[in-house]
Amino acid sequence: MAFNSLREFAELLEARGELVRITAPVSADLEITEIVDRVSKGPAERNKALLFENVTGYEMPVLINMFGNAQRMAWSLGVDKLEDLHQNLESLIDLRPPIGLRETLGRGAGLAQALRSAGLKPRKVPHPPAQAIIETETPTLDHIPILTCWPGDGGPFVTLPQVITRDPVKGTRNVGMYRLQKIDSRTLLVHWQRHKGGAEHERVAKELSQPRIPAAIVLGGDPACIWSASAPLPPDIDEYWLAGWLRGRSVPFASCITQPLEIPATADIVIEGYVDPNEHLPEGPFGDHTGYYTPVERFPVFHVTAITRRRDPIYPATVVGIPPMEDYWMGKATERLFLPLVQLIAPEIVDFAMPAPGIFHNLVLVSIKKRFPGQAQKVIHALWGLALLSLAKAIVVVDDWVDVQNPMEVGWQALGNVDWSRDVTLTKGPVDQLDHASTASAFGGKIGIDATAKLPEEGYSRGWPEVVSMDPRVKARIDALWDDLGI
Repeated sequence: MAFNSLREFAELLEARGELVRITAPVSADLEITEIVDRVSKGPAERNKALLFENVTGYEMPVLINMFGNAQRMAWSLGVDKLEDLHQNLESLIDLRPPIGLRETLGRGAGLAQALRSAGLKPRKVPHPPAQAIIETETPTLDHIPILTCWPGDGGPFVTLPQVITRDPVKGTRNVGMYRLQKIDSRTLLVHWQRHKGGAEHERVAKELSQPRIPAAIVLGGDPACIWSASAPLPPDIDEYWLAGWLRGRSVPFASCITQPLEIPATADIVIEGYVDPNEHLPEGPFGDHTGYYTPVERFPVFHVTAITRRRDPIYPATVVGIPPMEDYWMGKATERLFLPLVQLIAPEIVDFAMPAPGIFHNLVLVSIKKRFPGQAQKVIHALWGLALLSLAKAIVVVDDWVDVQNPMEVGWQALGNVDWSRDVTLTKGPVDQLDHASTASAFGGKIGIDATAKLPEEGYSRGWPEVVSMDPRVKARIDALWDDLGI
């Protein structure tokens, strides 16, 4: 399903009982965060998308928590349930195990072409809704209700953007979701971490002595475009191809007013400008998805050259903090969609999960169909070499019958099946730049745990025990009696 505006998606959520309109005056300074935090961590029936229609000092409404449960997240990407995502992608790509490096690399190129084709031919819109109102003389961020989320934050931050840049050499587009600290009415700081595409564009621009990186910050529009900005795609796969495939219709584009870039024509707000790769200012602190404040670091400056918007824009935002919050469900969609791609690299993988307490990169649970000794270690190292899964601090591997979506079941296996002197792999490598436990920035210790049943070749000679289970005939008998038992 393709949405022609963020307002259209909000109306769908309201019609399906998943949105609450808040008309009481509420401040963008801390108060919205407190409300959202209670909703995110409260009972499931209270967890709704929130449309704040009376943000103190602003005319523009704020939509938040639109991705805040499995059902809303699925609807935003055009499916009925999140499991549909990987099933749909499986139908798009060849999941037979590749033979050799050449075929593996060919599959990656094939995926790019498949997404490009499935996203259909991009089309330009001559009079886009995103440019109904254009400010170029005195563009100002002061009309946008940018939230200050936590008391210790360094200021207000844009939290749900689509930041568009192009590779200075290849010209390929990158769309990233990087937080943006507002410094004044025409200046933002771009927190693109060193592992992200925007940071790579900055490095290339410095090497070329390029003084400016044209950039555009897109807010709102189709929720598939919003989410796709967070997707960990390979460098040469355009995030808007993915959005087009999810929409079942290509993303309509328009040319920027002041920058040589294209933006989604149905966006709510577009902030055009440029990033100076040689100008950095202290950014932060910021209460992040780790549940801690990330410290002050220097990041590049974004200078505003124009602001365009719809006539009836909605400002999209999210709040991150102690989990679980909305970003968990955004990560869950990534997990479900990318399962087939992970299986291309390690076809023995049955499923994987990133539970909420692990905040994505701290814990990855993996089930495999084990056939040979050392296979769990093979999978651990394969994941540590795969895109942003390379940042995982802990990987736990279990047998195929274990449900990795059930942390209780995984915990039972991991704690009971592991000899800590034999089944643990310790190493050092890249970790998330936001990781505060590592001694060095973005580099630290990692652990892999083999919680599978052990084979004799792995040094286990006692004979692995059988899991306790009931006789199927007894289960069937009790199933037939159950309604009469009064339990």
